[in-house]
Amino acid sequence: MTGHSLVWSDGRWGEANALQLPLNDRGLLLADGLFETVLVLDGRARLLEPHLERWRSSAALLGLPEPPQTAVVQPLVEEAIARCDLPAGQGALRLNWSAGSGGRGLDRPNALDPRFWLQLSAHTPTFAPVQVIISRHERRNGSSRLSHCKTFAYGQAVQARREARGAGAEDALLLSTSGELCCGTAANLLVQRQGQWLTPALSSGCLPGVMRGQLLERGLATESQLDATPQDGDRWLLINSLSCRPITSVDGAALTPLSLEEVRALFDPLLAD
Repeated sequence: MTGHSLVWSDGRWGEANALQLPLNDRGLLLADGLFETVLVLDGRARLLEPHLERWRSSAALLGLPEPPQTAVVQPLVEEAIARCDLPAGQGALRLNWSAGSGGRGLDRPNALDPRFWLQLSAHTPTFAPVQVIISRHERRNGSSRLSHCKTFAYGQAVQARREARGAGAEDALLLSTSGELCCGTAANLLVQRQGQWLTPALSSGCLPGVMRGQLLERGLATESQLDATPQDGDRWLLINSLSCRPITSVDGAALTPLSLEEVRALFDPLLAD
């Protein structure tokens, strides 16, 4: 298929605006579902298995049926990449797992019939510097199960991003309900301090990001409680599977950003399966 966006749903391939979901889908009505966003680079989905592992563990935590296994997902991903005309073989793959239709109000039906669909769109990894504020209105709840899963419920992030744009910045950092730094609206936070990369602990309410996990597993970062005031010499960045963006200022206070070469030297090796 030509074009730079493709969806698979219920055994059919098509454009996102051509395929439909039932209007009583719980993911649509109540954000009762999970998704994963995977970088496609050089025509290959990167770190797919860690994403699927988080998908499965999140489903178990939230009481959803187990999502499709690798043996089901991998052929669909490969077919999507083959069908979609991605510029330079670069894209963003979204895997969706909804609780499906049924139930009354908040109560799920006794037997869930979950719904799976995927979408592949053109995307180039982003490394551009970013100015941020610390949100005054939105905070992450470290004790909530939802904070530790990539659910459909992104209203809080939407509002924090609106707040940032209204203040003349591009993104917002969120504090936890206990007052410590937590994350960005759609990325994990890294702080380089005295030569060491630090990242908020999961107890802050941050998402267990796949790239964050790669850094911790390789001994390139450690968890730490971080307050909202930068220290002299700090260098901060936001990282997720699709981007790695150095922060140039926090609430108008300038930081020394990493160079593009330094950012790529951190990000690129993490994509090796």
